[in-house]
Amino acid sequence: MARSAQASAAFVLHRYDWSETSLILDLFTRDRGRLAAVAKGAKRPYSQLRPALLPFQRVLVSVSQAAKDEAPDIVTLRSAEWAGGGPMLAGVALFSGFYLNELLMKLLARQDPHPVLFDAYAATLPALAASDELLTPAALRAFELVLLREIGLLPQLDHFTATLRPVPAEGGCLLRPEIGVVEAGPGDAAMTGSLLQRLQRALDEGEMAVLQAACAEGGGALKAALRALLHYHLGTSRLRTREVMIDAQQQWLDVPRQDMP
Repeated sequence: MARSAQASAAFVLHRYDWSETSLILDLFTRDRGRLAAVAKGAKRPYSQLRPALLPFQRVLVSVSQAAKDEAPDIVTLRSAEWAGGGPMLAGVALFSGFYLNELLMKLLARQDPHPVLFDAYAATLPALAASDELLTPAALRAFELVLLREIGLLPQLDHFTATLRPVPAEGGCLLRPEIGVVEAGPGDAAMTGSLLQRLQRALDEGEMAVLQAACAEGGGALKAALRALLHYHLGTSRLRTREVMIDAQQQWLDVPRQDMP
């Protein structure tokens, strides 16, 4: 028999058609990490699950563990109810939200809890919904930093990685994907040591608003460094969300290229 689990806070990262009436969901839960869940009958017009299974909205879900004759990595969704949240994302914010989801699906193993990352995701969504040209990129960079740190791929930012020597506040630094934090050379698009120090303090404090404020000072150099680091560990420079947004820009959306994740 399947065993029921206690209700968990969750977000729907993606949904796939499983049959004419059912879905398979990629859920990001606070207590259990990413879960693959079968939502039986969720596509039916009068399903109680259907109105709750929206992207970027916090839900409370209850699932059952797989029975012995079922795939052990797939659970069954027993209930889902809306648990409150901000406004639905639209326009550029929608692309930014799906960018976050794509990173989570590609970089997080299933059933590996990351409550700090879950809370960072929940705190990032309102910043995206604000559609502020300064806050949105800062919020994206802050989330990328927390994600990389939570999965062990971010070096200590206020020390040079090879020597463990503290970075000087006035010096220029680079974040190399294969090496870590190094001194910048002449002509490099460097970040200041003071910026890296502030980013590290904000990460240690665990306050997303403080981290977002620090990221706002990083500009294009921080964005380029984190993009290179993410692509290095993803093993590709092509993200589906970015490709779709570029195509939309070219065809029908009047979206400035610099607003892309």
